[in-house]
Amino acid sequence: MSARTAPSAPRRPAAEATGPEAPAGGDYVARWWSRAPDGRLRCDLCPRHCTLRDGQRGFCFVRVRRGDAIVLTTYGRSSGFALDPIEKKPLSHVLPGSTILSFGTAGCNLACKYCQNWEISTSRDIDTLAATATPTALAAVAQKEGAVGVAFTYNDPVIFAEYAIDTATACHEAGLMAVAVSAGWIEPGPRRELFGAVDAANIDLKGFTEEFYRRTTGARLGDILDTLVDIRAMGTWLEVTTLLIPGFNDSDAELAALCAWMAAELGTEVPLHFTAFHPAHRMLDVPRTPMGRLRRARAIAHDAGLAHVYLGNVRDNDAATVRCAGCGCALVEHEGYRLSAYRVTAHGTCPLCDRPVAGIWDPAGPPPDTGQWWPRRVDVED
Repeated sequence: MSARTAPSAPRRPAAEATGPEAPAGGDYVARWWSRAPDGRLRCDLCPRHCTLRDGQRGFCFVRVRRGDAIVLTTYGRSSGFALDPIEKKPLSHVLPGSTILSFGTAGCNLACKYCQNWEISTSRDIDTLAATATPTALAAVAQKEGAVGVAFTYNDPVIFAEYAIDTATACHEAGLMAVAVSAGWIEPGPRRELFGAVDAANIDLKGFTEEFYRRTTGARLGDILDTLVDIRAMGTWLEVTTLLIPGFNDSDAELAALCAWMAAELGTEVPLHFTAFHPAHRMLDVPRTPMGRLRRARAIAHDAGLAHVYLGNVRDNDAATVRCAGCGCALVEHEGYRLSAYRVTAHGTCPLCDRPVAGIWDPAGPPPDTGQWWPRRVDVED
């Protein structure tokens, strides 16, 4: 896996929309649906394949049948916009020290009992989507604020894929990047369009058993593994996150199997983030992840041969340090979200052994130090 530099030219445009024109009222006709033999319309975006009669909503709540089409009701609408450090996504090997404009919509196609953003992902309140912005406006405000691009996060961009793809195109036309933070539960065709349109993705690998996925998230592990392999193959930069939930997905055997699969199928230099759970949503009785358990998981990953393993939702500067996979040189260091040291060369290599560092790096280096990072809300106006 070789180092990449920050994008300097637009990538291929988003796929053209299919189906009839958007109905009156501003809803956007979805790109992926077909007609079932009984007259219902089938959503072909994710493996749920919701089949809808007129007026019915899919599981995600944001895709609705209106007349003879399935429409996306959240296109151009958001629960808010914020400037974040890119490390918060989390992405450790993408333009460290930079700022990215982050936004989400509402709804989700999973049903995670422990969702950390459940107020957004389970929202059925139209007032959640008070902010509006076209893809072009999002790219323009990111550029104005000095951000490197736009991140689709907070809820899953799979369910607003058309909006995300068009925004990625607008970003590339402005010389910016696009990032997706997702659980990765999506059908192969839309998967290639969504993750092929972005420059980097962080995918939640929520556990490593089908039982955990079925009981706790409502999704299927095999589909997520297919997404990870596809993203890796298409050349989009990939990082993986696993939230460790005590007693649910954190056994030594499960973590060893997860890490061995990553090493074999994705390669040893795809970064893995183990993040700490805190009680939320329907799992308020489960304790926080102990620091010792996080460090044990990191040791298991290193034993499996993974070169880049980080800890999140905790303060551990050593576990946030990017090191050379060859000689172990400390390349990128942080104090919280603040960048404290940066040693990657302009060629994206280690200064000691000249080994290429996997990731996306700016030949000009990181932006000037702006002190301790605090996320900031911004307004986006069309």
